[in-house]
Amino acid sequence: MKRRVVVTGLGAVTPIGNTVEEFWNNAKEGKVGIGEITKFDTSDYKVKLAAEVKGFVAKEHMDFKAAKRMEPFSQYAVAAAEEAYKDSGLDLEKEDVFRAGVIVGSGIGSLQVVEREYEKILTKGPGRVNPLMVPLMISNMAAGNISIQLGLRGKCTNVVTACASGTNCIGDALRAIQYGDADIMFAGGTESCICPTGVAGFTSLTALSASSDPMRASIPFDKDRDGFVLGEGAGVVVLEELEHAKARGARIYAEVTGYGATGDAYHITSPAEDGAGAAMAMTLAMKEGGIEPSQVDYINAHGTSTHHNDLFETRAIKKAFGDAAKDVVVNSTKSMIGHLLGAAGGVEFIACVKSIQDGFIHQTVGTSETDPECDLNYAVGAPVEKDVNYVLTNSLGFGGHNATLLLKKYI
Repeated sequence: MKRRVVVTGLGAVTPIGNTVEEFWNNAKEGKVGIGEITKFDTSDYKVKLAAEVKGFVAKEHMDFKAAKRMEPFSQYAVAAAEEAYKDSGLDLEKEDVFRAGVIVGSGIGSLQVVEREYEKILTKGPGRVNPLMVPLMISNMAAGNISIQLGLRGKCTNVVTACASGTNCIGDALRAIQYGDADIMFAGGTESCICPTGVAGFTSLTALSASSDPMRASIPFDKDRDGFVLGEGAGVVVLEELEHAKARGARIYAEVTGYGATGDAYHITSPAEDGAGAAMAMTLAMKEGGIEPSQVDYINAHGTSTHHNDLFETRAIKKAFGDAAKDVVVNSTKSMIGHLLGAAGGVEFIACVKSIQDGFIHQTVGTSETDPECDLNYAVGAPVEKDVNYVLTNSLGFGGHNATLLLKKYI
């Protein structure tokens, strides 16, 4: 029999707050964390806006020497994991650390270190490249650095599925606990690629919004949407086997009862037009959780603000939910924080946990008039206050990756 898994700790670094409390309070207020890019000169760039993390000081979260050996995506991950650890009330000195692991992913790792070191090759020669270039760059180092910082010696991996990475990581961590590989897992995603290469690459792909208005740039499901806004940050949660959590008197936020993952086998960037892959991921998560679509109170959509994603995800929800689609509340956290790529699933999972806790579903900020073909209840214009018992959270990634998690109120 599968073991039950609960959420006992939360940690976040986001464009609207560098702690879970700050992030969630600002999300409830509808604060938008999008603004002019400050990380590099955008004079020659069509896209001028991004959702940057603000006021983050790495040495406040880890020692200075350790921080220097990490790129921002790893720093954010370690900071979020430290917050989740403190929030969980765990004392790892009392735990079997070989039963406590990490699955934290990043879609890209560090483009910045590649830019810097390639410039050195061109101007100073290959002998001047930083000896730490590779360990600074590679995406698994977020998980590795969390393991080192906290002393977690159990399963330590990362899932790289582009924008589905965070959700797949939490799903794999769920499985590790369900089937006895671990009792405690730190899981989620992290990303930081607001840099010339990242912005130029996504712009050339015509994926980014060219809007100059921060309040009308990330507008999921809106008829005037024109692309996503690049964001950065990290979301890390502590998952724990239920009896282990109860034995130590842990505060339990929610239970994770279902996980679905599929592939579209369709296109390298576009979701399947009929939404079948994403629909199946939702159906699998609900089936594992033993519930019907009518029991789901809320869906935290992938909701990127691109034409294809929002339309095809709407079709997917209709396919998975049937007549119940018209009754479920759908929203997009990306309307406030932009698209955090590999970190999106981790941060959005935290939004779902807080929605269960507070009975509060934040609005899809900035969206005003929805696309006629996007005709569900997207919490436009105002948040929704209601009892939230079951939540689905969706993440869809380039390559056709679909991932869905089902959370349940723990009683």
